[in-house]
Amino acid sequence: MSTYFFGDTAVLTGRSMRHIFRSVDTIITTAITPIAMMLLFVYVLGGAIETGTDNYVNYLLPGIMLIAIASGIAYTAVRLFTDMKSGIFERFHSMPIARSSVLWAHVLTSLVANGLSVVIIVLVGLVMGFRTSAGLLAWLAVAGILALFTLALTWIAVLAGLSAKSVDGAAGFSYPLIFLPFISSAFVPTDTMPGPVRAFAENQPVTSIVNTIQNLFAQQPVGNDIWAALAWCLGILVLGYVLAIRVYRRQIS
Repeated sequence: MSTYFFGDTAVLTGRSMRHIFRSVDTIITTAITPIAMMLLFVYVLGGAIETGTDNYVNYLLPGIMLIAIASGIAYTAVRLFTDMKSGIFERFHSMPIARSSVLWAHVLTSLVANGLSVVIIVLVGLVMGFRTSAGLLAWLAVAGILALFTLALTWIAVLAGLSAKSVDGAAGFSYPLIFLPFISSAFVPTDTMPGPVRAFAENQPVTSIVNTIQNLFAQQPVGNDIWAALAWCLGILVLGYVLAIRVYRRQIS
C-alpha cells in the first residue's frame, strides 16, 4: 500500500463521517431496538430466566451489543449501494486515487458508527444496573473483540452492498445475523436448550464471543472461548474481504 492509499482513505472516510454526523438519528436508531430489547428482557422476562447470575443485565449486555453491531452494518451496505447507484463511484474512479480506498472508507466509517452505538448501549446498561470490576486490560480486550467482530461483519456488508439489486436487498442480508444471537448463550445458558438447538448454539460464532465478553467483564478465565471467538471473527473477515474485493474488481474492470 502506498502513502496515497492512506491519504485517500482518510479523505473519503471524512466524507462518510460527515454524512453520519449530519444524520445522527442513524446511530440512535441503530441503538434504539437493542436497548428496547434489553429493557424488555431485564424488566419483563428477566425474573423468569435463570442464568446463574444475580444481575441479569450483566449477563445480557454482551449479546445486546452484538445485536446492535449486526443491525448497524446494514446501514454500511445501504450507503455503499447508494454510492454505487448515484454514480459517485465512477467519479471517484476517474480521479487519481487508490481505488480500494473507496471501500475502506465505508469500512472505517462502520467501525466508528457502530462503536458509538455500542457506547450508547453500555451507558444505558450502566443506568439499568450493569456493573463490572473489569480492569483496563479487560475493557481493551472487549473493545478489541467487538472491533474485530464489527470489521468482519462489515466486509460481509460491503459484499452485500456491491452485489445487491435494490436498497432492500442491500439491508436484508443483516436479518439472519441479527437473529443469530437468539440461538446462542446471549439470553440464556445453552445447557437449557434441547439437544439439536444446543448443538447449533454451542458451535456458532456468537456464543463464543458472548462467553468471552461475559467472562472478561466478570474477571473469570476465558478458556478456549476466546480462541474460538478470534478464529470465527478472523475467518469471516478473511472470507468477506476476499469475496468483496473480487466482486469490486470485477465491477470496476
